[in-house]
Amino acid sequence: MQRVSEAAVTVNGELVAAIGPGLVVLAGVATGDDVLDAEVAADKITGLRVFADGAGLMNRSILETGGEVLVVSQFTLLGDARRGRRPSFTGAADPELAAPVVEGLAQRLSDNGVPTRTGRFGAKMEVSLVNDGPVTLVLEVRGGRVL
Repeated sequence: MQRVSEAAVTVNGELVAAIGPGLVVLAGVATGDDVLDAEVAADKITGLRVFADGAGLMNRSILETGGEVLVVSQFTLLGDARRGRRPSFTGAADPELAAPVVEGLAQRLSDNGVPTRTGRFGAKMEVSLVNDGPVTLVLEVRGGRVL
């Protein structure tokens, strides 16, 4: 995830989603991930204090700042480049299994009170963003717990 001052997703020149200040969540779904993992991730993201308070310290959550989240599915996060010169994506979940997980992540964020937009699952997307900080964090959830 990246803290941003703004972000947008376009597909074939069409604006699909845009947000102001908030977070861009690049969601990679691995084989074996499920909606419970997505809900745990969403709850963690909702409460994560990555926004500055009055003293400039990261002490405020997305809920406290009124920020938005843009969820973008990105199977390439599961790319394994340890061998050869072409990454392997065998660790990524099949699209029909990954789509409900990404949708579950976005839905849980929204249910938690966070204004949430999404890219278009499976599409070739152009994502533009202005990273604020820069702040970029990796959140990994397996078996319903944050690793």
